[in-house]
Amino acid sequence: MFFPLCHSLVKKRKRPVEAGAQGQVEVKFKEVTLYLVERKMGSSRRNFLTRLARSKGFRVEDVLSDDVTHVVAEDNQAEVLWAWLMGHGLRDVSRLAVLDISWFTDSMREGRPVRVETRHSIQVREPVVMDASVTPNPNCSPPTAVANVSQYACQRRTTTENHNKIFTDVMEELAESSEFNESKGPCLAFRQAASVLKSLPSAVHCLKAIQGLPCLGEHTKAVMEEILTFGRSFKVEEIRCDERYQALKLFTSVFGVGPKTAEKWYRRGLRSLQEILTEPNIQLNRMQRAGFLYYSDISKAVSKAEAKAVGCIIEETVHWIAPDAILALTGGFRRGKEYGHDVDFLLTMPEMGKEEGLLLHVIDRLKDQGILLYCDYQGSTFDVSKLPSCRFEDMDCFQKCFLILRLEQGQVEGERGLQRDPGDSRGWRAVRVDLVAPPVDRYAFALLGWTGSRQFGRDLRTFAQKERQMLLDNHALYDKTKKLCLLATTEEDIFAHLGLEYVEPWQRNA
Repeated sequence: MFFPLCHSLVKKRKRPVEAGAQGQVEVKFKEVTLYLVERKMGSSRRNFLTRLARSKGFRVEDVLSDDVTHVVAEDNQAEVLWAWLMGHGLRDVSRLAVLDISWFTDSMREGRPVRVETRHSIQVREPVVMDASVTPNPNCSPPTAVANVSQYACQRRTTTENHNKIFTDVMEELAESSEFNESKGPCLAFRQAASVLKSLPSAVHCLKAIQGLPCLGEHTKAVMEEILTFGRSFKVEEIRCDERYQALKLFTSVFGVGPKTAEKWYRRGLRSLQEILTEPNIQLNRMQRAGFLYYSDISKAVSKAEAKAVGCIIEETVHWIAPDAILALTGGFRRGKEYGHDVDFLLTMPEMGKEEGLLLHVIDRLKDQGILLYCDYQGSTFDVSKLPSCRFEDMDCFQKCFLILRLEQGQVEGERGLQRDPGDSRGWRAVRVDLVAPPVDRYAFALLGWTGSRQFGRDLRTFAQKERQMLLDNHALYDKTKKLCLLATTEEDIFAHLGLEYVEPWQRNA
């Protein structure tokens, strides 16, 4: 919802004492009840205007209710304002006079409610074309099998079949925008909402259908109501047009560029990749230089066929070095996704300690094959004596390398072959590949963590801590009540320790 201090629950409030009451100004215009919309106006200005109106004898409500006759807004988009109003469950929105601040100003100047003119009214000017997939159904009911939807993604089954993409795409863009603004609360709330909606077995066609579902707060419901009413989110359209959002999204699409660096470049007045490359005072690191050099390739999605071809290369390379090595595809492709940003692998050795140096040998072999375009190797900093960790880190302590490999056209099966731009005559493309090599006794924890999804992993850790008094990360599962780290050789062992039913990788697309 875009009006943070306005409660969504419509409730009756006692009217102000009208005449003669101590400390109260007489209400002169009993046929008019005002409500001032705080969005854009701000709380301080709203409070000032409320006091001003009351001093002149106007009745002003603090909460939107069916008693209100005149809604006054300042600098609000008509579509967004009306969507918000219709999401409040008022008996008859059509009877409201929805007015620009100019009507309020004119009325304060005259000392009475002035006649409403066309220039004062806020109306949706253009007809809205509804998306057939979200046409409101007045008789709709909750999707089947949602009565016991858990607040934790680790207790839900979420496949790649998303029946509510029109909502979840919007939620994820709002989450990304909140992340750019370092608003952790809204970011997490939108991601949780998207996760719940992805797990539903059918499409949502009205707000009644989500009644009782967890993680769907008032902000989320307001966004969904807007989509159900107009077929789109005006807030997201506004965000997409925002210069800062556009710049940060563009900059963070470069390999090696995070939100903080993107923000720094934006504040220096840079708005395009070309401006960054030609700015003499910017010193790119190795990863960022590779990100710009291969941008046209690694900014494109990797297909399942390409991931399979990369898997053949990595498997052949690893087993040439160590025939008994254990290798697993992780990330989105393990969860059954058709496309991803990169291809992730976990590899280890059956004997403890033998994994040390394995990645360096793999890197050398890839160099010898002439297909290694970039490599960033990070040695292990894992220390078992420092377990458990009470703070989850996005990047674990195992040895890993971030690579860019050259993938040839002939290595990819299928009709489409390589994902390339039209007119690209090259017979190869660059693909991002991540390799992680934990010791074998930590393999199950790393496999679970690197498989994802991001929300599934976050909820699994939260469930462990809040419901089981345990600490879980990519390194270990620690039982705080027993004060020991629990052993696990498979992902199933970890789920069993947590008292959870095992969730297959293809069901973790939360």
